[in-house]
Amino acid sequence: MKLESDSEINYDLKAVLTASERAKNLVKQILAFSRQTKEEKMPIQMGLIAKEALKLLRSSLPTTIGIRQNIQSRSLIMSDPTQLHQIIMNLCTNAAHAMREEGGTLEITLTDVELDSDFASTHLEIQPGTYLNLTVSDTGHGIPPEVMNRIFDPFFTTKPKDEGTGLGLSVVHGIVKDCGGTIMAYSEPDKGTTFQLYFPIIKYKAAEKLGDYEITPTGTERILMVDDEKTIIDINKRILKSLGYTVEARTSSLEALECFKAMPDKFDLVISDVTMPLMTGDLLAQEMMKIRPDLPVILCTGFSKKITREKAETIGIKAFLMKPLLKKEMAHIIRMVLDEAKRPVQ
Repeated sequence: MKLESDSEINYDLKAVLTASERAKNLVKQILAFSRQTKEEKMPIQMGLIAKEALKLLRSSLPTTIGIRQNIQSRSLIMSDPTQLHQIIMNLCTNAAHAMREEGGTLEITLTDVELDSDFASTHLEIQPGTYLNLTVSDTGHGIPPEVMNRIFDPFFTTKPKDEGTGLGLSVVHGIVKDCGGTIMAYSEPDKGTTFQLYFPIIKYKAAEKLGDYEITPTGTERILMVDDEKTIIDINKRILKSLGYTVEARTSSLEALECFKAMPDKFDLVISDVTMPLMTGDLLAQEMMKIRPDLPVILCTGFSKKITREKAETIGIKAFLMKPLLKKEMAHIIRMVLDEAKRPVQ
């Protein structure tokens, strides 16, 4: 927010934000996995995900490991972008581990291939057709034959107990299968390992990404923000003020309730954290709505077993914001909730 648009630091900060957003999505995916729910699939150009992952990898791999990339395909597959990112990071990290002592070359190739009925007859999980082929190969120590038939088993690992969980390849295997694809591995001791992944290509056109050209909505309404962490309050106050809103903040839910009771018509919107001492955000919202039933409330959470979207809707919560809060996401959801509140009841 403070930098000029042409600042040299802007590019670096965007890379940091991209990596942070990927971490946020990865945590979301882990939570979804623990609840056994499905992530939403969308048309994804895997080449873009691969290039982004390789940028992150290059900074973390030793210079003794060279990276070759041959990203030819621009085709779309139906998947979740965070899961695709996880596939590439897992396979490449394993490859790097196999080359860490003597160095070597990590090669990533992405091409379109036509799989015929002969291929499909030996891989019963797929149908003949056009597929995206992701190949990840290394020149490391290879995988012994007696280990090859177990590499996709959950919790199986040949790494020391403090270096691996054995979940990496089993997760990769599960994601590929969930996409309707297949995965194969080839290895020779002391010559390296190659993983071949095939994903069915879809024919949809990629939607144009608005990115930085998207208009960020603003407003002039009065917002009460509640969070027991002062650092979060300070940052979000600055963000909301930069969007034009008047903001009052409290780090105690009980203080926030007293403030609201004193002047219930002062605020157009309340944004509250869920997990707070003495009184949680959902209970705070219910107490405030007893005083003013038309009050729009947005709850913020990273993950809470206490409240679900369904429960939140039944008590009148208008929207959720997932932490960490991002300016554009906040701007759009706040504007949506405020505009909805102003519409006359039909």
